[in-house]
Amino acid sequence: MRIDKITAGTPASQAQVSPPDPIRMEIVRGALRSAQLEMNSLIERTAMSPIIREKQDYFTGLVDKNLNLLMGTRFAFGTKIVHPVLDQFPAADMRPGDIYLYNDCHATKGAIGHMPDLVFVTPVFIGESLEAFVFSWAHFIDIGGSQPGSMAPNATDIFQEGLIIPVVCLAREGKMNEDIFRIVTRNSRFPDVVRGDVMSLIAAIQLGKQRMTEILQRYGVEEAYRIFAALIAETETTVKKGMKKAFPPGRYRFADVVDDDGLGSGPVSIRMTLESDGERFVLDCTETDDQTRGPINFLMSSNIPGMLLGLFMTADNPDLLPNQGLMNAIDEVRLRPGSLLQPKFPAPLSGRSVTSRRVHSTCFGLLSVARTENGHAGNSAHVLGMLSGLREGSGKRYIKLIGLAAGQGARPFSDGIDAIYSVAQRNFPVEFAEIDYPIRIRTYGMRADSGGPGRWRGGCGIVREIELLGEFATVMCRMTNSEHPPFGINGGMSGRPGRFILNAGTPNERLLPLMADRVEMKRGDVLRIETPGGGGAGHPFDRPVELVLRDVLSGLVTVENAKADYGVVIDLDAETVDQQATAKIRSDKRWPTKLVHRFGYFDEQEWYEASLKLSGR
Repeated sequence: MRIDKITAGTPASQAQVSPPDPIRMEIVRGALRSAQLEMNSLIERTAMSPIIREKQDYFTGLVDKNLNLLMGTRFAFGTKIVHPVLDQFPAADMRPGDIYLYNDCHATKGAIGHMPDLVFVTPVFIGESLEAFVFSWAHFIDIGGSQPGSMAPNATDIFQEGLIIPVVCLAREGKMNEDIFRIVTRNSRFPDVVRGDVMSLIAAIQLGKQRMTEILQRYGVEEAYRIFAALIAETETTVKKGMKKAFPPGRYRFADVVDDDGLGSGPVSIRMTLESDGERFVLDCTETDDQTRGPINFLMSSNIPGMLLGLFMTADNPDLLPNQGLMNAIDEVRLRPGSLLQPKFPAPLSGRSVTSRRVHSTCFGLLSVARTENGHAGNSAHVLGMLSGLREGSGKRYIKLIGLAAGQGARPFSDGIDAIYSVAQRNFPVEFAEIDYPIRIRTYGMRADSGGPGRWRGGCGIVREIELLGEFATVMCRMTNSEHPPFGINGGMSGRPGRFILNAGTPNERLLPLMADRVEMKRGDVLRIETPGGGGAGHPFDRPVELVLRDVLSGLVTVENAKADYGVVIDLDAETVDQQATAKIRSDKRWPTKLVHRFGYFDEQEWYEASLKLSGR
């Protein structure tokens, strides 16, 4: 068997290749996209867990033998999926039909973010030569741990978050290691669901392997790699050009805040400094606060900030593939061991999405500091809950993931997106939830006034009320952006906080903690969830009155807040704007602004220093 030398992550800019035929290049571009789409469709058709099948919390990708990402996803996760496999299993020992499995976040240096994400990798051979890899990974419904769902908000170490699987060979030359498979399913509260999801993700990588083999055989390995290099270089060139425009030579700082870790540590700040000399970009995250006792730690792969900024730089070029070229946006990322972004083992990680979304907002803040015309307001993190109980009659356990959308930050050219869960994962259908679980959805709609006021309004969050029809259940709650809501930018105001309320409007009304576990519910209790909105951009008084009127008529802004926040006086019955009264308010009451807003306005220096004061520095 022939194994060529594998050099991890060789940048396309260093590859000396002649331009491939442009028609072939477009065909291969389409073939890579199509391969991933087929893998995704297979998972959606065959997965058993609604988290994977309905909400689409899964990812697939194609990687070349040098570990360059050929086809990834437009989401800043999963940047070094195959690397840990080769650290444990040399390429020379791999065989066709091998499948590798892991979920060990710490040992793989943040290849994946938390324990419920199980990764499957298979090599692609042409003849006896290893030429590529295919991977899939998804959020599994339960892999053990102290709480159903393996995402305990009160976890203090990773052992409480479920079964830790180091990189193992799940199948050797096509023969499944049934002992490993049984260990995985035996440690789940829902073994049949986990068994089905494992087979679904394995089927996806088998299909991806078949499609990669077809590409390599059709054009030959050498020509295919020439095209791969050109596709990566195409993306990288666009990213580098965008970075040079976005970050002129200079030093830029920004910070954002996570409310709390659920165990009393908080607020916790993420701080970034980006230095540019016009050609090279260095991101320093070492001033970020220390890791926490609770599970909001984010073991961040060094490639993630680069991929995040790379996605930003290619947002208006949909033809470009999300490949290795995205990750070369930043030349060096500095992380401090023991910090929130580089926690030491055995730090808990199950709530890492709370922190990862603040990483996104901090990167957007750097863009705003470098060039105010690029100002992007802060995003809200999605809200998570987990309802668990026993079915009446059968006594079987059920678990209902409550993943809810929140508002996203306004952009310098548009309002923030209303009601988005993470990136583009799907809404969980009400009908499906009510059929499969002992609950009734009493309210589900947009949350008025939650989006931060601005020339461009922040995206609105949602309201959902869930009534328990069963005898008894417990609920886990997780929300951030409430004590420190998403920031507004360039005169825009911060988004409005969210909250959990049990039995709202009754004598038994109770405001729940933002990070809580095992909150008891009995038959007839109603959990009301109000998710946060995104920050606004630009002065609210600069928003055209017709847009404010449209928001009021659409239920996104109330008449009262149209006047208070936007200076627009609206006659709701007539559906008209009082132009004279509006002009007077906007003239007499316009307030001065600074770069960033959260409970007041801050310039760049004041904002960064405020994050230090929050941490007692």
